Amino acid sequence: MTQRDAQARGAVKRSTPARQGADRPSLAGPPAAVVIMGVSGSGKTSVGRSLASTLGYEFLDADDFHSEHNVAKMASGQPLTDGDRQPWLAAVRDAMAARLERGEGVVMACSALRAGYRDVLRQAGDGVRFVYLKAGRGLIAKRLARRSRHFFAPSLLDSQFATLEEPDLERECDVRVVDATVPRRRMPTVIIKALNRPK
Repeated sequence: MTQRDAQARGAVKRSTPARQGADRPSLAGPPAAVVIMGVSGSGKTSVGRSLASTLGYEFLDADDFHSEHNVAKMASGQPLTDGDRQPWLAAVRDAMAARLERGEGVVMACSALRAGYRDVLRQAGDGVRFVYLKAGRGLIAKRLARRSRHFFAPSLLDSQFATLEEPDLERECDVRVVDATVPRRRMPTVIIKALNRPK
C-alpha cells in the first residue's frame, strides 16, 4: 500500500470537522496537530474522534498509514521492528505537516510509544502537541480481550509495554498526561484544559 493509498484510507475514516461555535471549547493559539498517544487499547481512536469533533479539527488514525506488510505482521502476533515503523512514522508526520502548512488543525491517533518516534512526529511543525493516555496493564488487557475487528493481536500486549517509553515531562514539554479511565464524555474537556495549561 502506497502512502497516497494510506492517506486516502485515512480521509475516508476521518471525522468531519464541526463548525466552531462561540461556546465551543478551543485550544489557545493557532491550529495544532494533537497526537493522542498510548498503547493499543488505551482509547486513542475513540478519544481522538471525540476531541476532533469538539475542536472542529480533522481526525486521522495512524493505523491507516501502515503498509500491508505491517498490518499482516501485527495480525499474526509479530511485533513491528523499528525498520517497519520508519516509513510509517514518516507518512504520519507528513500528513500532519500538510494540515499545519494549510493552517488546519488535526487530531492524530498514534501509539508513538518511543521518545524517538515522537521526535519524528515533531518534525511536522511547531504546532505538534501530545496527549498521553496513561493506562495500566490490567485495563488494557480487558479492553483488548473485548476486541473483535481490529488487526492488533492481544498477544502483543507485553510487546507494547516493553516498547513504551513514557514521556519525560522535563524534556518533552509538549506532552500532557491524561488518565485513560476518565469517562469518554468528559475526555475532550479534560484534554483541552490540559493542553491549555502552562507547563
